Amino acid sequence: MANLKDIQRQIKSVSNTQKTTRAMKLVSTAKLRRAEELAKRSRLYAAKMNQVIAEIAGRIKCNKVGGIDNRCFIEIESPKMVDIVFVTADKGLCGGFNIQTIKAVKKLIKEYKDKNVKVRLRGIGKKGVEFFKYNEVELFDAVTNLSSKPDKERADEFIMTSIEDYKDGKIDGLHIIYNGYKNMITQELHVNSVLPVDTTQFECSDVQDSILEIEAQDEEHMLDSLVSRYVEYAMYYALIDSVAAEHSARMQAMDTATNNAKDMVKSLNVKFNKARQAAITTELIEIISGVESMK
Repeated sequence: MANLKDIQRQIKSVSNTQKTTRAMKLVSTAKLRRAEELAKRSRLYAAKMNQVIAEIAGRIKCNKVGGIDNRCFIEIESPKMVDIVFVTADKGLCGGFNIQTIKAVKKLIKEYKDKNVKVRLRGIGKKGVEFFKYNEVELFDAVTNLSSKPDKERADEFIMTSIEDYKDGKIDGLHIIYNGYKNMITQELHVNSVLPVDTTQFECSDVQDSILEIEAQDEEHMLDSLVSRYVEYAMYYALIDSVAAEHSARMQAMDTATNNAKDMVKSLNVKFNKARQAAITTELIEIISGVESMK
């Protein structure tokens, strides 16, 4: 039979863990509400930017002979090198949140290597960066303390390398992979091909119906400027969406841990009571046996 003091020590330890996980759940719930609101506002901005780019690109595509000649809008049939940017959390204790992103990155790397396409892996988030370094996967560059605290300037500075290299022809594609927020209990994995921009969604637009007042000769210059802002914001939005999903995943993980700790405390209490009853019974038997032996 287990020692009563050992069981009491286990009960105290699990109870303390339960208090910690409950507190972490409450913290993640509060952070999630703020991150969710920011993600909703950012989604509206991203949708409006996509609308503007689609309108300008649609004009050029339909009105200019040969269509769009901007490299950011031309599909590269035989890419030689691509950038893969991934976003993971800086901290753990959030279930399978990070490993889902890592698996998606490994899968995409394998697909490109099978096609003899070189990959430059760029990482955001301590957990993902540490994983690939531990497995001796080369990282082109990496940053930490950005996924937990999304910052527009740092995000722009990080992604600008890929934008400039794409425009200069050093790379032929850019992908951003992250685990995004869907709702309070669900995260959604995103594997977004950011460059080249998909032109299949662009339709011819009538200048008379446009809300934009842009001269025809300025359209290409405006489009080139907007595509940089588009990619920068795609990076920033990935960070915002990811941090909301991270808090959601951690909230669920801590809720599950709290419930498991609660069940364990109940089980240990039963074990403690059985052990105590057995000890009392043993003592009674010893007393009775001693009395009988004195008769």
